[in-house]
Amino acid sequence: MAQVEENYTEVSAFLIVGFPGLQLEHFHTVAWFLFILYVTTVVGNLVLVVMFALEHSLQKPMYIIMVSLALSDIGFTTVALPKLIARYWWNDASIGFYTCHFQRHMIHYFGSLNSLIMLTMAMDRYLAVCFPLRYPMLMTAPTMTILTVFSWLVAHVFPGVTSINFTQISFCGSNEIIQAFCDTLSLTALACGDKRYLSGASYATAMFILLVPLGFVIFSYFCIIISLFVAFILGRRKTLSTCATQGCIISIYYIPRFFVYSAPHIPNMRMTSDSRIATTFFYSFFPPLINPFVYCLRTKEIKKRRFFTHNFLKGEAQ
Repeated sequence: MAQVEENYTEVSAFLIVGFPGLQLEHFHTVAWFLFILYVTTVVGNLVLVVMFALEHSLQKPMYIIMVSLALSDIGFTTVALPKLIARYWWNDASIGFYTCHFQRHMIHYFGSLNSLIMLTMAMDRYLAVCFPLRYPMLMTAPTMTILTVFSWLVAHVFPGVTSINFTQISFCGSNEIIQAFCDTLSLTALACGDKRYLSGASYATAMFILLVPLGFVIFSYFCIIISLFVAFILGRRKTLSTCATQGCIISIYYIPRFFVYSAPHIPNMRMTSDSRIATTFFYSFFPPLINPFVYCLRTKEIKKRRFFTHNFLKGEAQ
């Protein structure tokens, strides 16, 4: 590491600490757990993507959102988990300086992308429930494709702002990242000098990409609930069930993130390293794991497709 000034050395690599309280004898058990989590998440989401690609009847606006979310979940877990698995499988905690910054950018990119995807999902449900007659004209497959591509491109802007800010600072002293992966909060804690501008700018960016979509999500679901109560018929009970499931996923995504990001900026609100890492781990990896199972693979067309496939294979076996 190159000398910067007296008593300080410039950081050329970082160390992923992971869970600080975890004992060495449990490393392999945790590594196996993370490996199974990674494989299950990738395979579950990949099945949805393959079904969408092969089955033309699924190529509708809502399924385009689901596939976008599945690809985002695959991308996020692939960026975040392999290094954490290596950290516990081979006790390889080292990560290069620029690799860490790339991981940080992509972690927050996929986080921003998921926020925009949930905004699009809420808008789709809002139009479907509140304007059912106009929905087929307002939300077509080409329209949803454009919105999806736009989300994938714009999502780079928000972590990009922080990436630009990080190019103007240096890191010295400790190189231990007290987190499961490189993220803005952990890297900011290791920055030299006055961190208030970097911390404030990062927090403002995070709150914008979280709260603006969340505001529309809350508005759209409020309108949906009012609409369903005004005209509560049997055909819309499934819509209410779908919205309730999506609402649970959205809550898991937004609420813990808000507390983790806000804790350093709210007086008398402190989180220990273990609680912050556990909360981050929960909201980062639990939704990608359950997304394909809790509502993607429960939707009518996919269930029907699975039913026909099962009967076909059963007939072939006979």
